[in-house]
Amino acid sequence: MRLPLLLSIVGFGLAGCSTSHVTTPARSATEQLLISTAADQAAERLAGRLAVQGSIYVDSAGVEGYDTKYAVSAVRDALLRHGAAMAENRDKAAIIVELRVGALSVDSESSLLGIPSIDIPMPVGGSSSTPEISLFKKELTQGVAKIAATAYDRTSGTLVSSSGPQYGFSNRAEWVLLLMLSWDTNDLLPPKTRPDPKPWDD
Repeated sequence: MRLPLLLSIVGFGLAGCSTSHVTTPARSATEQLLISTAADQAAERLAGRLAVQGSIYVDSAGVEGYDTKYAVSAVRDALLRHGAAMAENRDKAAIIVELRVGALSVDSESSLLGIPSIDIPMPVGGSSSTPEISLFKKELTQGVAKIAATAYDRTSGTLVSSSGPQYGFSNRAEWVLLLMLSWDTNDLLPPKTRPDPKPWDD
């Protein structure tokens, strides 16, 4: 009788210790929104500045790096909305739009009125840290995009138009007041994009 009871207790304990694993992507959703929002702004300004019409081919061979595929697609979308027509391939285009990306990333800065967290070495090895005391704290994360394009005639190679560097910026700020009050502001989402009430607030 004791053995079945013992096995039942062990089994119950094992069931209580189960865990789930969540795969974390290379970038958080907020970082992705910061970068893509900045890219959208820069692409819109570029298309308005370049002002090309007719059949075009976007040459993105020189564009490399993380998140650049979205930026290239954003430029294509903006050019289409400004009156250009995408050719099936390079040979069928009247104008080649050579794209270049100078920046597509995020910057962060923080300001604190209070006492920052301090690392304290422990006598037996390792370290501990004191809690941060924030009377007022602001953490700003900004998405930055720099995109430029040169349009030239496919046959003659002569310049049609040059956009010059066009910039896009997006922002998210996190605020803490008197240790306990915290909120954030951003320009990443249109109004009423998130569900209300938020399901995670219940």
